[in-house]
Amino acid sequence: MIDAADHAQPAFRWRTRVYWEDTDAGGVVYHAGYLRFLERARTEWMRAMAMGQDALRRSHGIVFVVRELSIAYDKPARLDDELDSTVRVMRLRSASLDIAQDVLRAADGVTLARAQVRIACVDAEAFAPRRIPANIADLIQGNDLQ
Repeated sequence: MIDAADHAQPAFRWRTRVYWEDTDAGGVVYHAGYLRFLERARTEWMRAMAMGQDALRRSHGIVFVVRELSIAYDKPARLDDELDSTVRVMRLRSASLDIAQDVLRAADGVTLARAQVRIACVDAEAFAPRRIPANIADLIQGNDLQ
């Protein structure tokens, strides 16, 4: 199982650009906008492992949902910045995983925001906790995507 002591696992990166719709009147990304960047990176990380949310719902009857989230904002992202949002699994449990995520400015690698996210596996119909299927846990544990 992956845990915080395993710092060798590489982070998945997803690049995006800051659009007008992401910013406030001053051209700075509004605080809630970072949540969209983080969500898109997690979605693309799952898709890169051939386990998109819709496919998991159809094939296994499960979905992954955000259970807890803590975020720190270090520096502002601005209109037209290219950003890299990262995903790194820190701990895999039987029905959840803890993920560390960063939002970096692509031009210079400066960290703009840092988040800790707990993702829960739930039954797609009842939204009750479910054990992560072994084959999905193996994909998560063995991923080495960058």
